[in-house]
Amino acid sequence: MNPALWISKTGIQAQDARLGAIANNLANANTVGFKRDRLVFEDLFYQIERQPGAQVDANNLAPSGVQFGNGTRLAGTQKVFTGGAISTTGQAMDVAIIGQGFLQVQMADGNTGYTRAGQLQVNAEGQLVTAQGLPLVPAMTLPANATSVTISESGQVSVGVPGSTQLQAVGQLTLASFVNPTGLLALGGNLFQETDASGAPVEGNPGADGMGKLKQGALEGSNVQVVEEMVEMIAAQRTYEMNTKVLSAADNMMQNLAQSAR
Repeated sequence: MNPALWISKTGIQAQDARLGAIANNLANANTVGFKRDRLVFEDLFYQIERQPGAQVDANNLAPSGVQFGNGTRLAGTQKVFTGGAISTTGQAMDVAIIGQGFLQVQMADGNTGYTRAGQLQVNAEGQLVTAQGLPLVPAMTLPANATSVTISESGQVSVGVPGSTQLQAVGQLTLASFVNPTGLLALGGNLFQETDASGAPVEGNPGADGMGKLKQGALEGSNVQVVEEMVEMIAAQRTYEMNTKVLSAADNMMQNLAQSAR
């Protein structure tokens, strides 16, 4: 079989995976706190027919070798943790993280999840929860008679209560950061989970020790740039077409060879 057939097949598979990642990025262009995916490819093993620097005669070495590549494959996917655009919502329970860090939540299985989506709400017990109903870690409960909520840049949560002109502090929001956030496991639902690759979380107050600050009444949007994704999509489509043309050319060459051998 012509090796070009197999090589082109790997190229088609690579572009198909690339297009899937682009589709997911575009689908989440308006998802709060979403981080775009980037695919990493690597070339496959090489068929070495002559080593570079091989002895060609008694006095000379080959300046280059004969090496035939065998295509490409997907080596991994990476989340790109650049900041998204900050949009003002005017909602007191919305918080945007400006800089590094993740809000911590308790997931249904009891483990800690991490999110950049700051659409906070209050559940029936008065606890601060995410849009999915997951309570924040550390847990924070607002009094039932609270008339207003204030969240400072440093994460201190205060409420106004009837009969008092002073704000009452009810808790402190903390953030967690990772040495390698790309190594986090994406769970969906705007959630990430710690892995061995990400390293252990480092917890701290917003604005301290390199943590980002909080902005009340705002949300961090997706970091997907639609125009860039469209350019990537066109490039993937053209590369896919070129690989299919190589398939056709290799097939035609094999047909010509079979006909000439008759």
